[in-house]
Amino acid sequence: MIDFSDFPLWLVLAASFVLFVATIEFGRHVGQRSREAGTEQVSSLQGAVLGLLALMIGFTFAMSLSRHEARRESVLREANAIGGAAMIARLLPQPQNTEALKLLDTYVKIRLDLKAESMTPESLREAVDQSNATQEKLWQLAMALTGTDKGMVPTGLFIQSLGEVFGDQAKRVAAVRSHVPDIVLLGLYGIAVVALGLLGYENGTKRRQPRLPPYLVGGLIALVLLLIHDLDRPGSGFIRVSQLPMQETAESLAGYLK
Repeated sequence: MIDFSDFPLWLVLAASFVLFVATIEFGRHVGQRSREAGTEQVSSLQGAVLGLLALMIGFTFAMSLSRHEARRESVLREANAIGGAAMIARLLPQPQNTEALKLLDTYVKIRLDLKAESMTPESLREAVDQSNATQEKLWQLAMALTGTDKGMVPTGLFIQSLGEVFGDQAKRVAAVRSHVPDIVLLGLYGIAVVALGLLGYENGTKRRQPRLPPYLVGGLIALVLLLIHDLDRPGSGFIRVSQLPMQETAESLAGYLK
């Protein structure tokens, strides 16, 4: 199975364009050799396949956009959870107050480094391991507080906020790993090849038909497919998931520690 995420976007665009041009040329060649045959049935089939292609593009675009939005929301949700935990940590007694804030500052820096543009499966696992280690230190601190702090309100709220922070990590990692299934993209490319082949065939059956329109359609389809790939890869290309909420949380924590 082809893993599209292994290839850079420029290569995906170039390969798509070459594939579509070759498909159109093949269809034109076949059409030129069968000019005497009727084209009414081909025109009907072409319209049906183009409609199916439009439906498939809309379906795949919606899938990639929903995953992109899930990644964006996961960053915002996790930043809010860390910020809330930091606010509650300020209510804890000393020295646990400072220790908790330092651990949260370390944690938010790890989460801030969880950027898809530099993320590989290995680095993602490493970041998760570092986050888990910091989570364990925070949890041990919270457990120690339950035995020493008689003011259970701030301690209980701190433990609850840590639960939200830990849960949001899992959601964000799942969102980073979520992509449009490759089988869906392969099906989309297959339908595009059939549709453009029929366009080239119809173009070849007519002696004075301009050659440019099929190539324009192929180029537009290649660009739309590039947009789908770009949305599905928030770390490469033009569409990125903003880390601003996490950056603002990191700045707030830095201010608490001054």
